[in-house]
Amino acid sequence: MSARPPLTARRLRVAVELRKMRERAGITATEAARALGAGQGQLSNVESGRFGVSPERIRALASIYSCPDQGFIEALVDLATDRTLGWWETYRGVLPSGLLDLAELEHHAIAVRTAYTSHMPGLLQTADHAREIFRHVIPAPTPPEVEHRVSHRIKRQGVLYGADPTPYRTTVHEAALHMRVGGRNVARAQLQHLLDMSELEHITIRVLPYDVGAFPGSGQSINYLYGPVAQLDTAQLDQFHGPVLLDAEALLDKYRNLLDVVEDIALDPAKSRDLIHAIAQNL
Repeated sequence: MSARPPLTARRLRVAVELRKMRERAGITATEAARALGAGQGQLSNVESGRFGVSPERIRALASIYSCPDQGFIEALVDLATDRTLGWWETYRGVLPSGLLDLAELEHHAIAVRTAYTSHMPGLLQTADHAREIFRHVIPAPTPPEVEHRVSHRIKRQGVLYGADPTPYRTTVHEAALHMRVGGRNVARAQLQHLLDMSELEHITIRVLPYDVGAFPGSGQSINYLYGPVAQLDTAQLDQFHGPVLLDAEALLDKYRNLLDVVEDIALDPAKSRDLIHAIAQNL
């Protein structure tokens, strides 16, 4: 018997969206299965992501649920039919699945937007900076585990390079820039890396200076990943126990608005570069 393919973030998202579509239509799982000519167990397996789902079945379910949004339906079809396993699958069983899901979502995002208060953005960390961060994970990882995490983080950054790099915008609090993670030399190299990356056309880095005072979301790091349609966006929050992925429309709207506010009160890109350079010079 062949092994069941891994439950990828994209396959699970298709399952979640089909369930939300049914619930919005006010149709029970029993009614939907009957209309589809399938058993309730089959529908349950589709809505949990245990089984894949064909384009024909997605379109049939969308018709049963009276979903009029053809762009959304076809985006779901694309998610369901792309069975390609990415580089992150080589880490399955080695790293927590949440880290694999984040890499998969970043790889397929049409744009990425983030805000960080006390950490450097993962997509902009140097290997030495990342290595020092991972050495302080609790429970303490072994040296091989640290290197697996570092290599995974650096491979994630591939979305920012190549012929068609992903547009990336981030806002970083000044506090993160002053932290001497790994010592003076590592910290200075990290700041220089931010300056180098900020010169790329598809990357925008803004800094929240100390004097802005309190601001919304000040205690949280946010990654916002734009999908092919707005309904398939994902917000990712860093928690002590690992990444948390959010897809509820109200929460997506909340975090888009929060990122707008944070960007509005941050320094513009040119002044942000000046501040990063000044901090680096004083290390």
